[in-house]
Amino acid sequence: METTQAPPRSELVRRASELVPLFQKNAAWGEENRRIAPESIEALTDAGLLKLRVPHRYGGYESDMRTVVDVIAEVARGDGSTSWTLAVWAISTWMVGLFPDEVQDEIFSTPDVRVSGILSPSAVAVPTEGGVILNGKWSFNTGSQQSHWNTNAAVLATPDGGYEPIMVAIPIADLVIVDDWYTAGLKGTGSVTTIAQDLFVPQARVLPMIPVLQGRHSSERNAGSSIWRAPFMPTACTTVSAPALGLAKAAKDAFFERLPGRKITYTDYTSQNEAPITHLQVAEATVKIDEAEFHAYRAASMLDTKAPAGEPWTLEERARVRLDLGAVCQRAKEAVDILNTASGGSSIYSNVPIQRIERDVQTLNLHAILHPNTNFELYGRILCGLEPNTQFL
Repeated sequence: METTQAPPRSELVRRASELVPLFQKNAAWGEENRRIAPESIEALTDAGLLKLRVPHRYGGYESDMRTVVDVIAEVARGDGSTSWTLAVWAISTWMVGLFPDEVQDEIFSTPDVRVSGILSPSAVAVPTEGGVILNGKWSFNTGSQQSHWNTNAAVLATPDGGYEPIMVAIPIADLVIVDDWYTAGLKGTGSVTTIAQDLFVPQARVLPMIPVLQGRHSSERNAGSSIWRAPFMPTACTTVSAPALGLAKAAKDAFFERLPGRKITYTDYTSQNEAPITHLQVAEATVKIDEAEFHAYRAASMLDTKAPAGEPWTLEERARVRLDLGAVCQRAKEAVDILNTASGGSSIYSNVPIQRIERDVQTLNLHAILHPNTNFELYGRILCGLEPNTQFL
């Protein structure tokens, strides 16, 4: 085992920033081939960005949440699909740290291991000697074809005829891949469907979900690490807010890159940057990006403050992270919509980044756990004194 001293946040963000041109260049390849370009994965690996949530003892960084958000958002300035895939790898790698230590030894024995995962429990496990037999499928399994392991949700059949939610760790090689990722946005994420068919999973790689959601886990060696004192859903939600924030910043970059020399057709504005409407548009978009950043950083700050101190989480605080996630997505989309509207008819060409950014941020806003309406309703229920209508807090 190798213990690594984590680089500071500024260094990791710098590494991500230096890769933005590469991710921009490879974005079209990713859309055409419906997965991340191998060159981009190699660059993420070489920069150490796959180690953000790997335990120190395996050569990882155990980076705090603010660092995770900043790095993933910076990657999104280059390509939304690469950023989303990195976010899923970061969450799923963190999830491995909740499994028993012998399972971690097995998974992290692969250098620069890539772990993807699914939170929706769409498979059924039946107890058997030494483990469970698993059957079912997981759609939207981001990056699975380019990963080594999956941490997937399922339900375990109980003797009383009921079901208990669990997480399972599965080698990708044990799953059937259904290449069905033909979408309008986040095309490069390779979020295909995977299937388990009468798959035996050893008991050590079966993790009860309820304790995980409550902040308890099975790792002894990670018990003293602050990032594994954080609850699962706030950790996951804050991580996946970062691609939306980064896409909004990417839209602003793309707009200003094309602004010099552009006119507004069928008007007497020979330079778009002289038009008052443009001034209003870029100012409003910037305000919305700032608001998205506020919500992403508020959630990250809460995790980075409460986890090291071992402070308990209230129901309202957990729901507020869901609110923050919804607000990041909503404000990011609003900012991108404004800048896309201001980009003119020529922006519809496939080689102009703003159209891809628009499709990607729209796709994020439709994701079940990111959808602003779902998250706002949940928080509103809590404020009104009602019980939450989900366990995913």
